[in-house]
Amino acid sequence: MSNSVKPKKHLGQHFLKDIGIAQKVARLFIDEVGDDQVLEIGPGMGVLTQFLMEDYPSVHAIEIDRESVAYLKESLVKQGLILTEGDFLRMDVNELAKGKQLFVVGNFPYNISSQIVFKVLEAVPSVKGFGGMFQKEVAERLVAKKGSKTYGILSVFLNAYYDCTYEFTIEPHVFNPPPKVKSGVIRCLRKEGFVLPCDKKLFFEVVKAGFNQRRKTLRNALHKFNLKDTHEFAKLRAEQLSVEDFIKLTQFIQNEQ
Repeated sequence: MSNSVKPKKHLGQHFLKDIGIAQKVARLFIDEVGDDQVLEIGPGMGVLTQFLMEDYPSVHAIEIDRESVAYLKESLVKQGLILTEGDFLRMDVNELAKGKQLFVVGNFPYNISSQIVFKVLEAVPSVKGFGGMFQKEVAERLVAKKGSKTYGILSVFLNAYYDCTYEFTIEPHVFNPPPKVKSGVIRCLRKEGFVLPCDKKLFFEVVKAGFNQRRKTLRNALHKFNLKDTHEFAKLRAEQLSVEDFIKLTQFIQNEQ
C-alpha cells in the first residue's frame, strides 16, 4: 500500500509515514472546527486525510497529482472524502468555501509553501484556521515576532490576521523520501475582528519595502513614502516593528497621502 504512489520530486512530495504525527497534525483544530470544513492541500496517499476524516464532519482535499487522485478515489473517496483534482494555487479559495469557514491544513510541499500562505492571505474572511507541516526554517519564519532574525514579510502578513504558534518539530526520517531538512508544524487561528484598520494594499507595500532593505532604517527603506526623520519609526529597521507598529505606520502614511 505504501508503494502505491511514487513521490514526485517536481511536485515537492514527501509522504508522511508516521501515524502518530499524522494524528497530532489532524487534531490541530479539534476544538474549533465544529460544523465548518477542513480543506487539505496535497493529501498524497491520505495518511493525514484518514485522521482528518475521523475527527471532522466534512473534509475536502485538493490534489494535483493524478496518480494520488486515482489512489484516493479507490480508497478514501469511497468513505466520504470530497476530492478535487487541480492546482490549489489556481483556485478561488472563497469559492471553495461555499459560504462556510475553512480550516486549511496539509503536509505542504516545500517548493510552494510560501505561495500557499499568500493564497490563504487572499481569502482571510473564508479561512478561520491554517496549519500543518512546513520546512522548519519556513515554519519558524511564519510565527516569528519582532526582533527575531527570522522575522520578515510573511511573519507580519500572517500574524496581522492570525494568532500563530509553533507546535513541534518533525525529523526527516518519518517521510518518504526523507527531506534534507527538518519540518515544523504551525497552528494559526484567525483573530477576532480580523479586518485591518488600514488600507490592505498599502500595508503590504509598506511591509515589503521595509523588509526588502531590512538593513536600512525605515527612513531610507521607505523613501518613496517620504517618511520624515522626525517620525517615531524613522530611525528603526523593519525587524524592530511589531505588526501593530506596521499598521500604525501604514495609517500614518495613508493619512499623509
